[in-house]
Amino acid sequence: MNPNRSTRALLGNLAVGLGLLLIALLLLRLHLGERWWPAAPLAPQWWMAVAALAIYAVACFALWWCTRQRDDDGGDSKEPPILVAWSSQTGFAQQLAQRTAAHLRAAGHKIRPRAIDQVDAALLGNSRQALFIAATTGEGDPPDHALAFLSRVMPQPLKLPQLQYAVLALGDKTYEHYCAFGHQLDEWLRTHGAQPLFDTVEVDNADADALRHWQQLLGQLGGEAANATDWSAPAYQSWLLRRRDVLNPDSVGGKVFHLQLQPADGKLQTWQAGDIAEIGPRQSAAAVTQWLQANSFDAATVLADGRTLGDALARSYLPDSADSRDANALAASLKPLPHREYSIASMPGEGSLQLMLRRQLRPDGTPGLASSWLCDYTQIGDSIDLRLRSNSNFHPPGNDAPLILIGNGTGIAGLRAHLRARIDAGARRNWLLFGERNAAHDFHFGAELQQWQREGGIERLDSVFSRDDDQFHYVQDALAAHSDVLRQWLDDGATILVCGSLQGMAPAVDKVIIDTIGEDAHQALRIAGRYRRDVY
Repeated sequence: MNPNRSTRALLGNLAVGLGLLLIALLLLRLHLGERWWPAAPLAPQWWMAVAALAIYAVACFALWWCTRQRDDDGGDSKEPPILVAWSSQTGFAQQLAQRTAAHLRAAGHKIRPRAIDQVDAALLGNSRQALFIAATTGEGDPPDHALAFLSRVMPQPLKLPQLQYAVLALGDKTYEHYCAFGHQLDEWLRTHGAQPLFDTVEVDNADADALRHWQQLLGQLGGEAANATDWSAPAYQSWLLRRRDVLNPDSVGGKVFHLQLQPADGKLQTWQAGDIAEIGPRQSAAAVTQWLQANSFDAATVLADGRTLGDALARSYLPDSADSRDANALAASLKPLPHREYSIASMPGEGSLQLMLRRQLRPDGTPGLASSWLCDYTQIGDSIDLRLRSNSNFHPPGNDAPLILIGNGTGIAGLRAHLRARIDAGARRNWLLFGERNAAHDFHFGAELQQWQREGGIERLDSVFSRDDDQFHYVQDALAAHSDVLRQWLDDGATILVCGSLQGMAPAVDKVIIDTIGEDAHQALRIAGRYRRDVY
């Protein structure tokens, strides 16, 4: 628990207790003396009663004032605050909504928090971004207080093309209709023209992995949200960097690196195509050393938890200065670095876990913390904190079904794992559409993909390179050009997997699919699990 929050809660409880005690003492004075009640109260008794009621009223007002629902002031910004709406049966969804709001506020966003029964058509129409934390209760029912939204708002013929939204769906997999209300909200918003920021995140019984993923996705909203400390830290394992290669030398885009890792204990874990590697980044050794020297601390100092001070600093944001000369106090004040998520590009049978990532640059031109550490500062043989996370929303379909894989940039990483798994299983009906900048420099895994096509592991391979001509064609343009083929593959039972850019590529591909098969068929694909995305 946040220490500040804990202190406020204690002080609040003490204040309420003292207030109640004072009221009790005032009321007790009314009972002094014998058989006062048959007669009219004396003037002092009237005043004591009025004072008790006044104190009670003030206490109630103070509690309401401290807990009232407040919107952040939009100030001079033309953008309205982000709507954070929750539907909660037990209070857990509301707690997550409060965490979400605090997370975004810390990143500089304005927030409008609302229980879902307080959300109406006008509020949705005036919002540009909305986050819904939606619990499901019973056998797939919405929380009780959500019924007003279902009866008053959802039947209206709203048009919400201006609204970008996301849904955090809470549920329990032991029930048949898992996360039903969250999915109902998602479908209703899509039907009325709203655009998803990212796909619905399902949470099974407060699963910490899913909540970390939600927090990671919040970082896509901008500001400093991506740098907020994890709500719950992953239980990392130690992996060793065995190889690192630049895939796109001389590219006009940022460098893309291919990393190969193996577990330090030599026991390679299993994972499925589509799963995620959660990486715990570190500060560079040079940055840590510079800070230690500037603040006159010894990196080798052993802390109470057995770590060294240097190790604790490497896994944390470096403070501007040291407020204490006590190493343990310093360590306790450190803010841990948040994890980063990467699609796994390989399968266990290949003997290593492979990642593909682009070195990221901040708006000021400085390199991103995680990508620069992985791409520049780690050395072959160095230990890397890594945890595997199952990503069931992006797992493959059955091998008997055709598979359409669409992606751009480093999104090819997750798609390569799917192709590798399919080819190993003998599933040959695979169609890959891939887009990047230049064929000469950015055709990641190109030789391997072409080899797989020659051997029959890939039935169709369509690659698009936007900078090779003046037309700026993209992967969505290639998909639109082959709309007849897309329609035929879908008629044959194909599943579509999309991996890559949330901005630009993903919504454009979505539009092509809708234009090709219609809104109803598009919705049916999603409901059937035949249209899945891993976008960022």
